Amino acid sequence: MRFVIAMMKHETNTFSPIATPWTRFEEWGAYFDDDARQAYEDTRMPMGAYLELARTAGAEIVTPIAAEAMPSGPVSAEAYSLMSDSICDAVATGCDAALLDLHGAMVSETTSDGEGTLLERIREIAPHLPIAVTCDLHCNLTQRMVDNCTVLIGYKTYPHTDMHEVGRQAGEILIKSMRGDINPVMAWGNRPILAQTLQQGTDDEPMRTLIAMAREAERGNALAATVFGGFPMADMPEAGISAIVVTDGDLAKASAINAELLAAAWARRESFVYRGEALVDSVARAKQHGLESRSSRPSGPILLLDHSDNCGSGGTQDDMTVIAEAIHQDLEDIAVAAVWDPHAVILLKSSGLNAEVTIELGGRTDMPSIGATGAPLQVSGRVSALTDGHWTVSGPMYTGVEVFMGPTAVLDTGKMQIVIVSHHHEPWDAGVFTSVGIDPAEKTYLLLKSRIHYRAGFANLAQATFICDGRGVTTSDNTVLTYKNVRRPIYPLDPMDD
Repeated sequence: MRFVIAMMKHETNTFSPIATPWTRFEEWGAYFDDDARQAYEDTRMPMGAYLELARTAGAEIVTPIAAEAMPSGPVSAEAYSLMSDSICDAVATGCDAALLDLHGAMVSETTSDGEGTLLERIREIAPHLPIAVTCDLHCNLTQRMVDNCTVLIGYKTYPHTDMHEVGRQAGEILIKSMRGDINPVMAWGNRPILAQTLQQGTDDEPMRTLIAMAREAERGNALAATVFGGFPMADMPEAGISAIVVTDGDLAKASAINAELLAAAWARRESFVYRGEALVDSVARAKQHGLESRSSRPSGPILLLDHSDNCGSGGTQDDMTVIAEAIHQDLEDIAVAAVWDPHAVILLKSSGLNAEVTIELGGRTDMPSIGATGAPLQVSGRVSALTDGHWTVSGPMYTGVEVFMGPTAVLDTGKMQIVIVSHHHEPWDAGVFTSVGIDPAEKTYLLLKSRIHYRAGFANLAQATFICDGRGVTTSDNTVLTYKNVRRPIYPLDPMDD
């Protein structure tokens, strides 16, 4: 047998001003042919699971591409063509199966359904090819995606710590079907709920109950059951909640389970809406908690989440609103990860290690979609670290994957240590701090430009967490954004009855 195994992943925030050319994929990690296999072999990624299954099956392995970029604006036509053509060309040379690690919310300059367009092309090349697909929990599932693969399932965790398990599950279903042991059929559907990403943590309601229902279905008659929270910042018609169920030849059963999952999601739609508070109040509460904890001496840092500027959802990662408020309220012993400012890194590197500097930090990016202009913040301090930004994830999410933050610096103001990077990177692993000599467990506060993924690396350290409503294109208030393409009516943008 000959298996084509590939990865093409991007979560597209159509409101983000950050462009997504091919170089953005190269910054995160883009590999071709045998380099693609080597990059993801022995990792806890879906592609790592696919490779293990292929070797066990004794299949010849072809890995045309493995490419992922941090979330940002629509993928350039050139980048999309390069990735999708690589996969289609490999299939065209002949293969017995394709196992694909996709995302499910890719929008390019040429298609609003990047994954569906790819799968449709593959089907045109090889109409009967067995195709397995894994998708992110934030997949915006489409009919085109479902119609053009054999089995499609998604992660059940957010933060995504089950990627390897889901890859193995999808691959095993596909291989069993190729052997004639099972006949996978899929039923899917969606509901008009534009669920806020901040409300999709799988340890929290309402996703905890929905995921439990999916797991219960898999313990029963379903080969796989997935509830997708969707990605609300991809302004495309299918954005929102969806579900898909795979059974062994029983389409009626798959449809019934799928209907139950979607009905449960609709009944809980209000829980998918985030209700925030003023930034000054959340930071003040965090400060008060820090003062009170000094006497009780609990272990671990206090976390402040700058979720509106989360590059893991397409944020610019250079908005200084929350950082400025933390400085204004005089929080002490705080570490920040991370501010994206390549220009500042160059300045700090030219100044040299231990140099005392005053710079204009961040605020270099305008955000037209929310009517915001970049506003740098003047900060003074000592250059306490300079690195190449290269390290390997050891935590439970993206385990074994190499990280390239680009040239990186730390500016120590005396009360705040700010990690400044040249490539966008969401802080979901302690390596973002330890790679520059900061022990996050020893800090009083950690200010993280993250939303939910921070839990993978920091939840077990934290004594308390405060959500800080700053400014950015990953806002958790959907009313700030102007939607043009999403289906209407949709909750909560529009009033909707049962």
